[in-house]
Amino acid sequence: MKSRHVVLLHGALGAARQLDPLADALRSTFRVHQLDFEGHAAAPPRDRPFRMQHFAENVIELLERGGIEAAALFGYSMGGYVSLYLAAERPELVESVATLGTKFRWDPATAAREAGRLDPNAIRAKVPRFAETLAARHTVAGGWEGVLARTADLLRNLGDHPPLTDAVIARIRQPVRVIVGDRDNTVTVDESEDVARRLPHGSLTVLPDTPHPIEQVDIGLLVSALRGVFESD
Repeated sequence: MKSRHVVLLHGALGAARQLDPLADALRSTFRVHQLDFEGHAAAPPRDRPFRMQHFAENVIELLERGGIEAAALFGYSMGGYVSLYLAAERPELVESVATLGTKFRWDPATAAREAGRLDPNAIRAKVPRFAETLAARHTVAGGWEGVLARTADLLRNLGDHPPLTDAVIARIRQPVRVIVGDRDNTVTVDESEDVARRLPHGSLTVLPDTPHPIEQVDIGLLVSALRGVFESD
């Protein structure tokens, strides 16, 4: 039996390389694929705004280039939203989904608050090392300030027109594991549990002593959670 294809999707402001430790841990069992969403890291921006629909197209393009009929998807933060959106819109391409630290509930007030945190001047002043990381990460993508601006626009659009409504979530038939850290300050355990419960084949895993940044997640614990959904038929 051939190993299952697994696609790893990064979060907002992120890059595929952030998921390298996870990819390395999964390669003994799965055929692992990674990509930078358009306008991030090594993927130049296209002549269109950041949208979940467009990021989902990036995943479809990766599958088509590789001749992959269907794959399991892991999405960190924003990547989890893209994964679930693709599972709903193109179910024939998605075998199963696991998300980590993904915020699924968006409204205008929440989006405005989160978009307001993407001010490059404030980031330079308050977290200069993070600004340096973003600058180095997004050089090919046209500069980190542009990534911030396009991400803020994405969030505001998400608040006004969230594609993952309760009705959409309820029609997703694939197995979905919603994973969240108990110290995540981006999404709560209660919100994650509510979404997992609304999914027809959803389950919830709470990682102990785990904050939001992927770099601070115990890869061994995460891999154990992923095997539970990716290895099931």
